[in-house]
Amino acid sequence: MDQSDRYANLGLKEADLMAGGRHVLVAYIMKPKAGFGGFLETAAHFAAESSTGTNVEVSTTDDFTRGVDALVYEINEATGLMKIAYPVELFDHNITDGRAMICSFLTLTIGNNQGMGDVEYAKMHDFWVPPVYLNAFDGPSTTIADLWRVLGRPHVNGGFIVGTIIKPKLGLRPKPFADACYDFWLGGDFIKNDEPQGNQIFAPMRETVKLVSDAMKRAQDKTGMAKLFSFNITADDHYEMVARGEYILEVFGENARHVAFLVDGYVTGPAAITTARRRFPDQYLHYHRAGHGAVTSPQSMRGYTAFVLSKMARLQGASGIHTGTMSFGKMEGEASDKLMAFMITDDVAMGPYFKQEWNGMNPTTPIISGGMNALRMPGFFKNLGHSNLILTAGGGAFGHIDGAIAGATSLRQAEQCWKSGADPIEFAKSHREFARAFESFPGDADKLYPGWRKALGV
Repeated sequence: MDQSDRYANLGLKEADLMAGGRHVLVAYIMKPKAGFGGFLETAAHFAAESSTGTNVEVSTTDDFTRGVDALVYEINEATGLMKIAYPVELFDHNITDGRAMICSFLTLTIGNNQGMGDVEYAKMHDFWVPPVYLNAFDGPSTTIADLWRVLGRPHVNGGFIVGTIIKPKLGLRPKPFADACYDFWLGGDFIKNDEPQGNQIFAPMRETVKLVSDAMKRAQDKTGMAKLFSFNITADDHYEMVARGEYILEVFGENARHVAFLVDGYVTGPAAITTARRRFPDQYLHYHRAGHGAVTSPQSMRGYTAFVLSKMARLQGASGIHTGTMSFGKMEGEASDKLMAFMITDDVAMGPYFKQEWNGMNPTTPIISGGMNALRMPGFFKNLGHSNLILTAGGGAFGHIDGAIAGATSLRQAEQCWKSGADPIEFAKSHREFARAFESFPGDADKLYPGWRKALGV
């Protein structure tokens, strides 16, 4: 049935809705399925299914329920744009502390509407949260400033944290794993588990954690510099997550502040992120988004975008989240993805459709990974405009022709090259590790810096 009389009001103005502060605004790209209703009729059905509607009139409907209907307030059939205003009263809150929850936000905005028969597809591209709802979310408890503090750097603009992932992806047995950590730490700052690594049969976590703790101590003694590790505590059961986290902190003891906790936030969902955020508020919460491409990829026309995922991660309290490589690495993305980084780091930022004010909520760090190496970093920094982020380069470190220490050093030198405004080829002539990155990754060198062989005498 056509519900546009009740669930659509194209006379509403977005500025008025924002000023009122009682609606969450969501922008979708939607296409009605052929043979069903028109665009507005389908949009209204979508809003109804997302809030108070049913497919028939019900006797329990009253003035209150009509007052919290989600309303379509803007459409553009040519582009497929559909904007819906959701009254804040629709969203669930904890009975323990009144806080908001992302699972409720998703239940309404990405719930049953994704399976509606009259919708060919609908994908969320942006959303806006009013202060009354924004302030009910946890937000991050720790930030990159806490990691800079551990590393002995300035707490503002502390710069590039050079990190890696121990490869191969499935991990190594405990001793080789810890040995690889030690080697990298002699030149780099930060190591993370890859998402499959945890308590595998060939690598018992209790043994691996002890050896990594020892490797960190030895690397810190050797270099005189602090080191960081992000341990994967992901699990289906939140008791298991807590047990992993508590064990790691017990083993690391005086180096507990050097530990981050990685959670696969897409595959385990908001409950896992909130468990880590609330049970371990002093640890840096590393949101790994493995699996997100199933809905965020440009090839997927349903679900939500990577931009939306990152924005939700800040609300939930992620200290850092992987944001792709903005077309500078192997991961899908575009240079314009820097808007994602601005949205999670700045206090006021513009998204594809809405400007969000975060009201002082702590920022979330962009974590960059996926095919990055020293040669790609100067262009990446230039595109983003700053280097206050974490890089986790697996092949970019361990694929260096002179090994992991040189690989880590080359990445650090890439930041120096960008900061100094130097030409990368000229910079390489006086920085050996960066120069050897040209020979380590010749395919990238040929593409990015034609003529490098002659200039560097290779």
